[in-house]
Amino acid sequence: MSNTPVRLALIGLIFVLGAGGGTPASAQPSVCNNEISANCPAERAAQKKRPRVTIYPRRVYLGPNAKRQCRSWLAQEYRVSGPVIVPQMRCWWE
Repeated sequence: MSNTPVRLALIGLIFVLGAGGGTPASAQPSVCNNEISANCPAERAAQKKRPRVTIYPRRVYLGPNAKRQCRSWLAQEYRVSGPVIVPQMRCWWE
């Protein structure tokens, strides 16, 4: 006896559940209107905190005559639109 009908039924069940057929209507996201609400995905994205850069103090005192030295160059970066030449810079204190 062939298992083809059972296999087709399982594939159909996986397809229906994968397409969202098993999700209740109350779990569907609501459409955002002009009101400000915390449930709006675009509103949450706008309120997302920016990453913070922590600067730790140096252990060596630089002195009153310390100068900042920088080295700059042009580097090629690969983007979706193609290679782009962008400026790069590294700085340090002496």
